[in-house]
Amino acid sequence: MKFAYGSSDFQRIIVNNMFYVDRTHLIPAIEDAGDQIIFLRPRRFGKSLWLSTLENYYDIAKADQFDALFGALAIGKHPTPLHNHYLIMRWDFSLVGVTGGADDIEQRLHEHINERIAKVAHKYAQQLSIPVTITQHNAIASFESLVTAVDDASLKLYLLIDEYDNFANDVMMGDSDTHYETLLHGEGVVRTVFKAVKGAASGMGLERVFITGVSPIAMSDIT
Repeated sequence: MKFAYGSSDFQRIIVNNMFYVDRTHLIPAIEDAGDQIIFLRPRRFGKSLWLSTLENYYDIAKADQFDALFGALAIGKHPTPLHNHYLIMRWDFSLVGVTGGADDIEQRLHEHINERIAKVAHKYAQQLSIPVTITQHNAIASFESLVTAVDDASLKLYLLIDEYDNFANDVMMGDSDTHYETLLHGEGVVRTVFKAVKGAASGMGLERVFITGVSPIAMSDIT
């Protein structure tokens, strides 16, 4: 028996026959719970692996791998109609560094989101009928371009956000309260990003959102 120490890659775990606790029977319950879900759990609780599980389950590009990845699991025996139904985009805010000033942090957030948007545009280029424009220093515009392309192709996007509160918590634990307020309060970039996500989920091509993290503090400030 092989154990996936430090790995949160669902496909790697399954393909390499590593130990995996099957919780996929909960996928229908998550679908029934709503289209936009916030999942708060302690660290080392398997949140990233669960996002990877959802990513592989819903990815339209992995339809031909469904039996190989899920055939032996509970959801493989009783799949929902939405499996392999979405274009998948995943943001991981733990990768956004918090050194420097608030402007530096904001720019790194834009860069991270832009990089993930470009990855989606490349991965699903054959499915999208119009090009996606990446706007440097303005990931919101890039995101709007992506959801426009997704909607134009009559497709749907599933956004997975991992560690949504990570860099905000790091900023909050630092020496500058001003950085935290600048990023999350008023028209700060984090609140602006989530306003864009909310708008895109209102019939603009973004159909489902799954957000996970540890602390409710950042989400309280954002909302």
